[in-house]
Amino acid sequence: MGKPIAAISMVRNDSFFANKWISYYGAQFGYENLYLFIDGMDQTLPKKASKINCFQIPHQNLKRAEGDRKRAKKISDFAHTLYPKYHAVLAMDVDEFLVVDPKMKLSLKSYLQKNFKTDSCSALGLDVGQHPKFENAIDLKKTFLSQRKFAKVSDRYTKPIVSFKPLHWGSGFHRIKGKNYIIDPNLFLFHFGLVDRETSERKSSESQLLTIGWREHLGRRFQLFQELEYQNPQDGDLFFEKARGYLNKTRKWYSWNKPAPLKGPSIIKIPKRFETII
Repeated sequence: MGKPIAAISMVRNDSFFANKWISYYGAQFGYENLYLFIDGMDQTLPKKASKINCFQIPHQNLKRAEGDRKRAKKISDFAHTLYPKYHAVLAMDVDEFLVVDPKMKLSLKSYLQKNFKTDSCSALGLDVGQHPKFENAIDLKKTFLSQRKFAKVSDRYTKPIVSFKPLHWGSGFHRIKGKNYIIDPNLFLFHFGLVDRETSERKSSESQLLTIGWREHLGRRFQLFQELEYQNPQDGDLFFEKARGYLNKTRKWYSWNKPAPLKGPSIIKIPKRFETII
């Protein structure tokens, strides 16, 4: 069976993703191996909080960048305490879901329990959004990927969220401090922050978010809707290998341990084999 695998995240002001995060990773790794920090004593716990290790902590009212750094440090420090009990520890945002390609015919747990020769690994990032013309509001009773057909292949979500030893993540889990990265050929990280346009726009209008530095960030994020509407989607499988090759070797000089942005259109049609997974 091998050692278990753990997943860690933190959440605040969420009524949309937390229960799905618990259900998905609980099915993959066992609910007893999930660790979720609830950011704020005023927060309502997710419905499935009692099934996992759930910690409610006092909220600090910090600007976005500083808050991201503090969160990454807290989760990195906590992940250190989980070794050597676990074979691997994953850290991610609550709207991010790691998937092994169904072509492998392996569970995510079985895949990650293989003997990796690196200290961490990245998945290829797919930023999924609601197509403005062709897709309706999300139905939480159905899988996301049966309702969303398109994504942007994204350097921002090509993250080293899988660790095989105690490491230090940078802000947003976009890099491992002092370490290079390698993108695994069979792992995908689906980011669902904009999976439902009405929900994301309603959350973006919250005055607290705007006052702590989220306005520009959200403006950049919402460009995804325009890209989905106006770009012709490419075949996902044909684009994935090309994207991995570029992202594995190309980076900015000042950001050597993160992939550089892809050049050119990067909207793809998600292969049908992923429909039932999340």
